[in-house]
Amino acid sequence: MSHSHLHNHAHDHKDLKGQKLLISIVLNIVITVAQVIGGLVSGSLSLLSDALHNFSDVISLIVSYIASLLTKQKASINRTFGYKRAEILAAFINASTLIVVAVLLIIEAVKRFKTPEEVESGLVIWLSIVAIIGNGLSVLLLRKDSKNNINMRSAYLHLFTDMLASVAVLVGGLLMKYYQVYWVDSLLTLLIALYLIWVGYDLLKISTGMLMLFTPTNINIKDVVRAVNKLPKVNKLHHVHIWNLSDHELHLEAHLDLKEDISTTAFNSLLLDIETILHEKFNINHVTIQPEFNKEDPKEVIVQD
Repeated sequence: MSHSHLHNHAHDHKDLKGQKLLISIVLNIVITVAQVIGGLVSGSLSLLSDALHNFSDVISLIVSYIASLLTKQKASINRTFGYKRAEILAAFINASTLIVVAVLLIIEAVKRFKTPEEVESGLVIWLSIVAIIGNGLSVLLLRKDSKNNINMRSAYLHLFTDMLASVAVLVGGLLMKYYQVYWVDSLLTLLIALYLIWVGYDLLKISTGMLMLFTPTNINIKDVVRAVNKLPKVNKLHHVHIWNLSDHELHLEAHLDLKEDISTTAFNSLLLDIETILHEKFNINHVTIQPEFNKEDPKEVIVQD
């Protein structure tokens, strides 16, 4: 068995990630408290449902924050991968809560559509502006990290959709104040909920795939096998597994059937060639290969152990 590490991780921004999440947590707690009080005083269901949404943000940000802390922990004898999958788990939890929040919002919107309520719109307008600013700041903070980290993306989506929800509350408040149109509030809530389900489902699908150790969608195992089989002395790469350990770590584990009975030194140099190809072409940075010559075992590319 031979194992290699080709690390290309950026460790420097990890601490910043935690700080950004903490700032967002504080901002969202302030917004939630303000909206609960405002919702109760003004009788606005949309403010209260927005507060619920903000509270779900607080929870999801805390989940993401804990995951980003855990990820930094070193591997140990009992936890040989450390907590590198914590962020995928956090994304899975947050994607699920996004969908739950969306369903709750749909129920609220339908109820309110049937019985529109008169609302103290002045307060609604001011508090939704506060929420838009608070969530907007959080969204800007997390935006960069959300592009290359599934955990940060799940936190970012909660905040981004929440900012949209607050915009809807603001629009609803203005229409209620100047035109006494009360159903707009429900319609906007419904549209936001549908958007939430759409983004939540996508995130849920990706994080589930990672948890189930599915082959990443951007990798074709047949192409990988073809690239390795072209190398001299290689007969066939088989028993292949490729999976994401975390966002930045892609593992390949396989058996390598050789054409001749080569020495370990010769195998080491062949392994180096394989690692280089896999890293450059497919971005696979952990390779574990079992060399074989004249060994009786199934030579299919995929074998269920």
